[in-house]
Formats: sequence, structure tokens, C-alpha cells
Amino acid sequence: MTGAGGRAFCSGGDLKTYMPWRRQLAQEGNESTISFGGMTLPHEITKPVIAAIQGYCIAGGLELAMACDIRLSTADSKFGLAEVRWGVLPGGGGTQRLPRLVPVGYALEMILTGESITAQRAEQIGLVNRIVEAGDLLDTAFKVAQRIVENGPLAVQAAKKAVQQGLSAALQDGLTLEAALQRQLLQSEDAQEGLKAFAERRSPVFKGVAS
Repeated sequence: MTGAGGRAFCSGGDLKTYMPWRRQLAQEGNESTISFGGMTLPHEITKPVIAAIQGYCIAGGLELAMACDIRLSTADSKFGLAEVRWGVLPGGGGTQRLPRLVPVGYALEMILTGESITAQRAEQIGLVNRIVEAGDLLDTAFKVAQRIVENGPLAVQAAKKAVQQGLSAALQDGLTLEAALQRQLLQSEDAQEGLKAFAERRSPVFKGVAS
């Protein structure tokens, strides 16, 4: 996922039109969860999603990026959740995802001050995975995607599920989930092919077949 052009990944909703509409909905009792095309809802997206970020990644744009699994950024990018400056809070998952991605103190500083941070700072606190040259941004994102695609699809989906669901569970529950998913994978044709390919010193040919 990336933005069009180099000025911004996404700078969020238009405060002159979008937020007044949201306010009207709230006053009418019809307020609903912000979804950004469904990306920021708590639905389980089984496919890995990579954000290639260049330029401003602000408000709803950052919430959209945080809903992705991997974030790559150019050095000129800016990140922030400025909603409190205008009397509202980051309502598209910002208050929930940011503290899960970075230490709580850093998350609260960004959320409560509304100030933006540089790409370098975002990398330091773990908000972005790495900074790359602007000309290499999409190529790097596709290379990461290709590396993921080469792995067992069932294993990738299961590993993502284990991480995401485990983060909101007690450690013992997460370990139980991990063990259950591993049992399922070990019974799959993909696991059989992967182990066979390792023994034969060749690249596996996965089919995404559970059993």
C-alpha cells in the first residue's frame, strides 16, 4: 500500500468536510467506527500488508499505515496523530495500535501533544521497520513481499494470526494458540513438502493445501 505521488502517503480526512460530517453523525446518535475501507477495523486480514510510505503520514494516514504489518519509509516522511489539537482523538485505531507498536510513553507523547516526528525518530522507536531511498521504496517493498511469497502460505497466515491474536492474550493463551496452529501446519501437505525439500536440498513448491 502506498500513496499517489511523493508528497504524502496519506494526510487523513479533510477537517473542513469530513470531521463536521462525523460530528453530525455523533449528534444524531449514528456515529460508527472509522474503517478506512475496512483496513482499520478489527477484522482478520490473513494476507501480509506492506506500507510503502513517502511524505506525510498523518492522522488517518498513520492509522492506515499502522493497520499494515510492515512499514517502509523514506527519509523525508513525517508521522503524527494531531487530532487532539482540534478537540478530537485519533479514532481510527490510533489510540490502540500505536501503544502496541511503540513503548507506551512514546505513544502517549505523540497522541497527547499532537506533534509529528521524523522518519528517523519513527525508526528509532519502532514505528517503521526501515528507511530506504525514495527511488528504492517500491522496489524494496516488492522485494519484501516476494520474500514472503516464497514461504509456505499456510505458515505465513498462521504465523501472522499467532502474533496478532497473541498480543491481546495472556502469554499462556498465546502459547496454546501457537501450539494449536503448529499442529495444524504439521498435518498439512505444505509442511510435508517443506521438510522433504529441505532434506533434498531444493526449494519447496508449496500449494497452500491444508491436508
